[in-house]
Amino acid sequence: MEIYKDTNSDRNKEFEKLLNNQISKTKNLVEGKIIEGIVTKVSEKYVFLFIEGLKSEPIIDLNELKTLGLSNKVEIGEKIQVLLERIEDKNGEVLVSASKAQKIKGWDILVKAFESNEPIMGKITSKCKGGVIVEHIDTGSLMFCPGSQISDTPLKDISHLINEPQKFALIKMDRVRGNACVSRRQIISTYKKEDKAKIIEKYKEGQIIKNAVVKGYSSFGCFFNVNNELDCLVHLQEISYSRVNHPEEVFNIGDKHDLLVISVDKGKLQIGCSIKQLSPDPFEKISNYELNKKYEAKVIKIMDFGAFCELEPGLTTLLHSSEISWSRKNITPKKFFKVGDKIDCVITEIDKEKRRIAISHRLTKENPFDALEKKYPVGSEIEGVINSMNDYAIYLKLDDYEIDAFLHFNDLSYTGNPEETSKNYKIKDKLKVKILEIKKEVQKVRVGLKQTKKDPFNYFKDKKINDTVTVKVLTSDNKGLIVQPEGCDITLQIKKSQIAVSSSDARPSRFVGGERIDAAISELNMEKRKVSLSIKLLEEIQNKEAVSKFSSPLSGKNLPFSSLSDKLSGKKEKK
Repeated sequence: MEIYKDTNSDRNKEFEKLLNNQISKTKNLVEGKIIEGIVTKVSEKYVFLFIEGLKSEPIIDLNELKTLGLSNKVEIGEKIQVLLERIEDKNGEVLVSASKAQKIKGWDILVKAFESNEPIMGKITSKCKGGVIVEHIDTGSLMFCPGSQISDTPLKDISHLINEPQKFALIKMDRVRGNACVSRRQIISTYKKEDKAKIIEKYKEGQIIKNAVVKGYSSFGCFFNVNNELDCLVHLQEISYSRVNHPEEVFNIGDKHDLLVISVDKGKLQIGCSIKQLSPDPFEKISNYELNKKYEAKVIKIMDFGAFCELEPGLTTLLHSSEISWSRKNITPKKFFKVGDKIDCVITEIDKEKRRIAISHRLTKENPFDALEKKYPVGSEIEGVINSMNDYAIYLKLDDYEIDAFLHFNDLSYTGNPEETSKNYKIKDKLKVKILEIKKEVQKVRVGLKQTKKDPFNYFKDKKINDTVTVKVLTSDNKGLIVQPEGCDITLQIKKSQIAVSSSDARPSRFVGGERIDAAISELNMEKRKVSLSIKLLEEIQNKEAVSKFSSPLSGKNLPFSSLSDKLSGKKEKK
C-alpha cells in the first residue's frame, strides 16, 4: 500500500490517467443505443466485434448478418452497427443485435417520413390475413397494407404487384408496438385526383356525351363510364320521364347511352348527367292514347315481375306478369316474350299525377273462362289430360283451353277410399269429366269424375226408414258385418250390436261370408248420403207385427190375478 502514498509520482499519475480514460469510454456506452463495432474475427458460426470501452468482445450469429443482407460486411476490419442490449449479462457477456439495430434505424426513417407526409418506396412480399406485407426497400422494415388500401378498384389477382418496387403512403404508426400501416391506394388516388381535375375542365353544362357505358347501379341512380376517363352518375329521377323504381329495370351492364351534362362540380370533381332531358317529355302526348283501347308496344326489358314496354320512344309502361295470361299463375315473362318483341296491349290505367301507365296483354284475347262457359256450361261433360297432382286433388288441362281444372279426390268415385282411388291415376291420363262449377271472377273451374257415372246411392231413393233390404255378407270381424245390398255397389257396415235382439246371437262369427240376409233401414239421409242397416231392428219389427196379428183381446184374462185390478178399483168407489 506504500505505492499510493506518493500520488505525485510519475507512475501514479500515469495510472490515474489510464483509469480516467477507461471510465470515460465506459460512460459513453449506454444500453439500448446503437453503436459501431469492428470485425476482429470470423468463425464458422460467429462474428467477433471490437467495441471500444467494453471489457470483452461481443459476438453476432453469422446467419443473422446473412439474413439482413450484410454478408459483405463479414470481413475483418469492416464496421457493423449493432444495438447494445446488455453491457454484462448474468454470464458476464456483452449482448448485441444487428437485426434490432437495423429495425430501429429503419423505424426512425419511417417516423421521419410519416411526420413529413412523404411517400416511401416498398414492395409487396407476401399475402396475409386481411391484406399484404410490404417491405421497406431502404431499411428492410416490414409493414402492413390492408386489402382495401391496395388499389382504388377491386382486384381479383395481385400477383403482378408482388416484388415490384412502388410508392406507398404511411397512414398509421404505432410507436409502442413498432407497427406501421401503409396504403398504395392513397398514392393512386392522389395521382388520379390531379389528372381528374384536368379532365373535369373539359366538360361544360349542356354538353352531350356520346356512347357512355353503363358501369353499375344502385338504388339512387346509374353509374356511367365516360370515354374511359371519368365516371358520372345519372340520378334515378333523370333516367326516364316514366317512373323507375330501380335502374336495373331500364339498363343492363355494358349498355351504351348518350348523356346530357346538367351540372359540373369542380370542388368535388364530379359531373351530373341526364338521359331524359335529351328528348322531349313523351308524357305530354298521353292525350293521344285512350283507356281500354288496343295498341302495339315494344318489349325493352324483361324482369321477374313483368316486362317494360314502350308505346313510343321514351313513353315506357309496365306489363305486370299477372296481366300476361288469363289462366297461367305465377308465370315467368321470359317464357312468353323476348326483348324487341312487339305485342298487342290494352291501356287499363293512365295516372297523370304519378306519370304512370298500366297495360294488359291478356285483355287483347278472349277470356277462356267465358269461352268455356259458352260451349261447356255447368253440367256439361268435357275431356281433359292430367297435368299435375297433389295430396288432395288432380289438375286437368281441358281440351282446346289453357285452363287447369280442379278435380278433388272426393269427386273421383262414389265408393272406396278417395286417397286409395287416386292411386289408379297418373300424369297424362285422359279423363272425361263433368263441369261442376265455373268461377270466372277467381278464374277457377271445378270438375268431377264420379258425376259422369250412375250414382249407386240412388238405390235408396225410393226407400224409407224401416224398409227391408236384402244384402250379401262380404266379410265379418269383431266390429260387425260388411254387407252389400243386392243390385247396388255400395258397401255398408252392420254393427255388432245390430246383428240380433238376443245378445247371445249377436255374434259376427256366425257369418262366414256369402250369406244372403235381410236387414231393416235404421237411418237414411239422402242429402248427407248416409244410411245404416240393422238386423235387430228387422227382428223387432217382425215380432211386433206377429204379436199384433196373432194375439187375442182376451189374452191373459184367465190368469189368477187378472181380475185383481177390477176388485181394487170397486172398493175405492164404495169408500
